[in-house]
Amino acid sequence: MKIFFVMHMPPPVHGSSMMGGYIKESKLINESFECSYLNLSTSSKVNGIGRWSLLKLYRYVRILFSVIIHLVFLRTDVCYITIAAKGMAFYKDAFIAILFKVFRKKIIYHFHNKGVSLGSQKLMNRCLYRCIFRNSYAILLSSYLYGDVRTYFPENRVFVCPNGVPLLTERVDYFREKNKEVSLLFLSNMIESKGVMILLDTCKKLNERGLLFKCCFVGGEGDVDSTIFDRRVNELGLQSCVKYLGGKYGSEKTFEFLNADIFVFPTFYHYECFPLVLLEAMQFELPVVSTYEGGIVDIVDDGVTGFLVEQRNVDDLTDKVGLLITDHQLRKNMGSAGYSKYLSEYTLSVFEDRLRKIFLQVYNM
Repeated sequence: MKIFFVMHMPPPVHGSSMMGGYIKESKLINESFECSYLNLSTSSKVNGIGRWSLLKLYRYVRILFSVIIHLVFLRTDVCYITIAAKGMAFYKDAFIAILFKVFRKKIIYHFHNKGVSLGSQKLMNRCLYRCIFRNSYAILLSSYLYGDVRTYFPENRVFVCPNGVPLLTERVDYFREKNKEVSLLFLSNMIESKGVMILLDTCKKLNERGLLFKCCFVGGEGDVDSTIFDRRVNELGLQSCVKYLGGKYGSEKTFEFLNADIFVFPTFYHYECFPLVLLEAMQFELPVVSTYEGGIVDIVDDGVTGFLVEQRNVDDLTDKVGLLITDHQLRKNMGSAGYSKYLSEYTLSVFEDRLRKIFLQVYNM
């Protein structure tokens, strides 16, 4: 079975590209199938996503030529693409999907975002969706996301495959009990809709309650850069307990997870689906505080592995984070429960096995 993967791979680093990198490096996938890969990314940095440039146009034209050459000269049984759900990125991906259709290939669309139902409000989008999704297959990250594509994919052509992250190469000793103050961690691209400013407002309220803590923000600059962030920190008087550490990767990112006590991700990003960073936090036995959005309700068991709060509700977020700051045993219990769930459902090996089974099912349908 030959599979042509057209998907995002780092850089830049975000959930979809990380999973693309894992698939390309997967021993199980590459031994099970004859695979070829093409990077769908046209941006090299997070803050370049969604912005037009001549360089990105050039990269896209090269991608199109590579797709055509592959389809003309190489036999392919299944074409796999991590398609954008709407917007200019969708139009870019849709043209590649049309090429797959012209060559009569079985197509699997792997959705790492959502927005099809919203995009369907435009007649042109509806026509494109019907054209490229007809008689194709969809992979979703959570069953909670099916409503977004229900119009175009019957249930028997939809598969659910939650993301996974690699196991730590070795277990590590944790020194969190030695912390003089409880450490909160936010780790994501610095985008306002990921909850950056909401968490700063929460830190202000925690400070007013007299709670002893520190909060570290880690991630590449997006629409919130270091200047905007520092200005807001100064306005709120949080210089002594809040720090922005920039982007951290590899061992540096591991260090931040190991030195945290609570992971906070108050996202209200409308297209949030299945944040990998929550799985990583659970891997490090951190209790997670996040919001009701996309497939997050699949990841975080409210009251068991962490807490879920309403989006943009600073008071609720303050109460839940404050409870975890003051209750060491609750942090430990939730962190252990999250780690157990990660081991059973969200390791990279579990993801790879699920994906392999989906490819086999599609091939035989």
